[in-house]
Amino acid sequence: MFGSSPVTIVITSEADTWDIDVSSSLGCGQFVDWDRMPDPEQQAYIPRDILSKPPKELKKLAREGCWAASRALRAQVYHQLIQQVACRLVTPDALVYRDVASRLFGKLSVSSHPLPEFLEGCSMPTYCLNLEGVTALKKILICVGNLFPDITYSPVLPSLVALLLHYSEDEAQCFENISRLIASNAPHTSYIDQSFLAHKASCMTFGDLANKHCPAAHKLIASTSENVFEVYSEWLSWLFHDLPFNYAIRVFDVYLLEGQKVLYRIALALLKQYRLSVTSTEVEGTNIKADLQAFVQNIAEHVTVDKLLERAFGIRLFSRKEIWLLQMANRKALMERGITMVQSRQSFHLAVDIQNFSSSIVMAQEMRIIWSWIPERFSLFSPLLLFSTSEDGCSLQRFYTCCEGYEPTVLLIKTTEGEVCGAFLSSDWSERKKSGATSGFFGTGECFVFTVRPETERYEWVFIKKPELTKAVPRSRQRSPFPSPTSLLGSSPDGCGTSSNRLTVPTPQRRGRLSPFLAIRHFLLPSKTASMFMSGSREGIVIGGGGGQALSLDANLLWGRTEHCETFDNPPLCQENFKVQLLEVWGFQNV
Repeated sequence: MFGSSPVTIVITSEADTWDIDVSSSLGCGQFVDWDRMPDPEQQAYIPRDILSKPPKELKKLAREGCWAASRALRAQVYHQLIQQVACRLVTPDALVYRDVASRLFGKLSVSSHPLPEFLEGCSMPTYCLNLEGVTALKKILICVGNLFPDITYSPVLPSLVALLLHYSEDEAQCFENISRLIASNAPHTSYIDQSFLAHKASCMTFGDLANKHCPAAHKLIASTSENVFEVYSEWLSWLFHDLPFNYAIRVFDVYLLEGQKVLYRIALALLKQYRLSVTSTEVEGTNIKADLQAFVQNIAEHVTVDKLLERAFGIRLFSRKEIWLLQMANRKALMERGITMVQSRQSFHLAVDIQNFSSSIVMAQEMRIIWSWIPERFSLFSPLLLFSTSEDGCSLQRFYTCCEGYEPTVLLIKTTEGEVCGAFLSSDWSERKKSGATSGFFGTGECFVFTVRPETERYEWVFIKKPELTKAVPRSRQRSPFPSPTSLLGSSPDGCGTSSNRLTVPTPQRRGRLSPFLAIRHFLLPSKTASMFMSGSREGIVIGGGGGQALSLDANLLWGRTEHCETFDNPPLCQENFKVQLLEVWGFQNV
């Protein structure tokens, strides 16, 4: 009955300013068990015109905890902000709730009605609600299930309803507000995941962001947990289940103003704080998933809520649209694994089991760490050996033949000195043919190089660490010529080869493929040599460029060179001039 509609409406308050009317919030708090609540919120004088501030200033006030100064203020702010959410044309409101609740429950108790199927196996945090509040929580969730039949999985919904009940005059107002968040249709914005597919895509997106922004914590988790994805699948529960009430409600303050992106920020800040609070030896042999949960539950022992939010907003994330594109790419990867919008949960194990993995270069544990660095949408798939010098010989042409048609790939090199290094390469090697006789650089900013032995380290595209150096590319400048790496491939052993003076921009992605947010054409790069990702010709292959090459191999795949390059800002990955003992290329099954 309440299906999606292409019509978008925005409801705003009639007055130019929002006055804080304490009398309008007198009913709030009837659902709260005050004896179980943390220290009472301090009352403070609130200027009557506070909510007439521009959006940027409102965000600043929310981040600083202004709403916490008054229960009446927070109640009215919540209602006003949610009323401004763009949502579907037909969205059930308070009147609909009263009618449906009367029809569903009548004089029957709530226990006579099962909770919606989309909550099966989900926790039910109550955030200090009293018995009346818990009953209201269940009634609202039952009505949501009745009026939003398209919801198939939403583990965060009970927590959000419970928090809203603290600041609602009655059940009907709470229902109307949660309904607007459910029915939001603002572009590139989502408040509540409503399917297993959307939920897991969000978890994968968090994993991608943690991989980029919390490398130390990510490395710790990858080295101590057999299933990194399972650990990151709890990220929303950290915020809206494990955090104490006085932390969770501050998260909710900024969430209403800034959407889901702010949740990623705060979860990343928690992950960073966790890494600061533990050592590798402390978590060795422990259940890191449970350890993280216990850490979040006792977060007050480690950092105040103000400091946590300050650190969260100090993390520079990509734009909301770019994160949305990444979520869409992750959704596509999940759908390729057979996950649909209608199923409630997944029956098979998503994480890759590489215990049966066999390589002549790296051990299973080492490959697990490498796999944890790979974007989540690819790491869902099992590794597939495409090429090995031990089986296919030392032939560059054979290398190309075996690897073409696979995207992305992982290159592993073991030198005669026992050092191991490699690269994650985001593009198909057949891309080299698109530049004609003079091969050019191609690839995307998801490429990276790494070392495994003697030290395990990853070196990403330089602009991931310094995103402030980039800005959006005007449409008129989105196509630029390739620099030719011919001189790089033919450079002398002393590294005196000349470098191109042209900006490197990869060819546009094939139509129909979702471009990740690190596609080069999205950026105007100040450096002319900081986007040389991968290149190949008959003379050899080059990975990374600008002032040197991160890796270069000759046509016989026997001799190589590594040095610092501007693209990845890496040190030499092994001895600068090395001889290859073994080389392997791994692809991804079904990609």
